[in-house]
Order: sequence, then structure tokens, then C-alpha cells
Amino acid sequence: MEATPAEALAELLELQSGVVSRRQVLAHGLAEHDIRRMLRRREWAVVHPGVYVDHTGSLSYLQRCWAGVLFAWPAVVSHRSALRLDDGPGRHGRSDDEPIHIAMGRNRELRPPPGVRAHLIADISRKARWNMSPPRVRVEEAVVDVAAEAATDLDAIAELADAVRSRRTTPDRLLAALDGRSRLARRALLRAVIADLRDGTCSVLEHAFLAQVERAHGLPVADRQVRASSHGTIFRDVLYDAYSTVVELDGHTHHSSLSDRDRDLDRDLDAALDGLLTVRLGWGQVVARACATAAKLGRLLQSRGWPGAVVSCPTCAPVSAGTRAATEPAPAIDSPDSQPPGACESGPSSDDLPAA
Repeated sequence: MEATPAEALAELLELQSGVVSRRQVLAHGLAEHDIRRMLRRREWAVVHPGVYVDHTGSLSYLQRCWAGVLFAWPAVVSHRSALRLDDGPGRHGRSDDEPIHIAMGRNRELRPPPGVRAHLIADISRKARWNMSPPRVRVEEAVVDVAAEAATDLDAIAELADAVRSRRTTPDRLLAALDGRSRLARRALLRAVIADLRDGTCSVLEHAFLAQVERAHGLPVADRQVRASSHGTIFRDVLYDAYSTVVELDGHTHHSSLSDRDRDLDRDLDAALDGLLTVRLGWGQVVARACATAAKLGRLLQSRGWPGAVVSCPTCAPVSAGTRAATEPAPAIDSPDSQPPGACESGPSSDDLPAA
């Protein structure tokens, strides 16, 4: 038995989280006076011009996204809003009060309503997942957009690292999304960071250690995210295997619980049982005092058999004992050297950024 117009519309409302557009209502056989009656009875409420919701209370984040998409149709949820939808409810660091970002084709002209930010993107049909509810851009496209528009380079690195570490996308997909853009802010930085993520760095702090401590000062090339299973499966952040030294990077400004600290101590004890010396570094050592940290780590590695010498980078203080001046500038962040491949350990979001 064929559904009546009212029944078909009810199914559509359920599919779209209770949000519907004037165009859809009329396409289902209802008339303008039906819309006016639903509004008069307070069974529906206006969200944006020509967009309605089937209640008069506060809107959920999902309903706000549907309303933005239907107002600008054909359009998709984009940027941070698309990532928020993929995260699901309750994700740390994602606010439901932020504006809804939507994307439309380049040939569109539309003034978005309050609470909605519109973006014009090329080749939207290829970049979008139209079968999602609501339709949205692909994860890697959203991550690249958010990273390019981040307030700082550190925030941009955090977005990329978080996406890879949480297994929402891969470095290769991010590179493909990057290559699909003709104009993009921070292109060189984003490409360098993605290349490092592909080679094993899995967090903002790991990338900072690689670029500002290890590469910039000529330290030996380490293995990253090395699986160790002699005492249960764990991943060591940075391993100088030839010199039996592990560097663990603690990016949190504080331990969230006693169990976190206890787990770290167990890791260090297990490393000692494997004959490894563990050095644990945080934001202060890696970012605020990178040169001093490199000098100390270099001396430590030398004491364990490394035949090289620490290179003085352009920001270093006068050359100290055991350090030689660089004959050329340290590698720039947008010219990554190749590193041994590694596998990112699955986990929550990227390391907490340091407090301002």
C-alpha cells in the first residue's frame, strides 16, 4: 500500500532528525497552507527561512547541521562541523555552540543565516559523502581545511596529528586532499607534517621533537612508535636502538589521574628490564628549551656509543663542548628527511597543548 503524503513526510522527518525544508514539504504533496497550519499549531518551528523543525524546543547539534544544509541545498556540512559529526556526541574539545560550517559549489551566491558559515569549494561532488546523514565532506578534506585555517601552526599540527592518531584518516589520504587544492594556506607546513606523520610521528609533541630537537641538531635518526611486546603490547615513542635509549614524550600539562602516572612508571620499568634507558621529556624540554635538550641528549647518546656530534642550530646559544657549528642551516620544517616507517598507536586525541 502506497504511503500517503503525510506518512512519506513523516519518514523524511525521521531521516533528517526532524528538520525539513519548504521545498521538500511541497514536493511531498502538501501545500503552503499546510505549512502555515503546522506553524500556527506550534507543531513546527522556523529554524531558517524556508527550513522547519518538528518541535519548539532547543535544537540539537545534528538538527542545526541539517538546517544549515537544507537552507543552502545542495550543500554539505564542512570544516570543524563535519569533524564534530564524525566524532559523535561528547567529544572533548568540540563545542556544540560553534557556528555550523557548510560548503557549497564555487558558482553559488548565498548569504548564510545567523549561526551558519558558508564556504565555496571546488569539485564538491567528489569531496562530499552525500549518503551520510546529514551529507558532509570527507574526513581528510575537513581536516585539511581546519588545519589550513587554524589560529597557529601548533594548532594546525594538532589537527593533523589528532586525525591520524585517532585512525579517522591516513596520511596518504590527507596528502591526496592537499594535492587536490589549487590554493591553500600553510601548504608547505601541512605537507611536511603529513609526511612526518606517515613516517611515524603521531602527536604534536613528537613532531616538535623530530623537527626542533633531533633534525635541527644533527642527532641520530631514531625509530618511532616502535612496538614492544615483551611485557605486553606497548609503543615506544622514540627509540635509539643502537644506543639502547628510549625517549618518551609526555605532552599532557598534567596527569589526568594517578593511573596515568602509574602506567608511565610501569613502561619505564619494563624498558629497564629490556636493557633500555628511558628519558621522559615534556613541552618545556622540547619546545621552550629545544637547544639545551638536544645538547644534553647528544651527550647522553655519546656516552652510550654514538660517534657523532650535536649540530648547533641557528637559534642555539654559543657552541658548547661536544657541539659543532653547522656548516649549513638546520633542515627547515617544510623539507622533511625520510624516517623509518612506524605505526601510530591508537588512542584518544592528540597531546594536550601547553597552557598559554
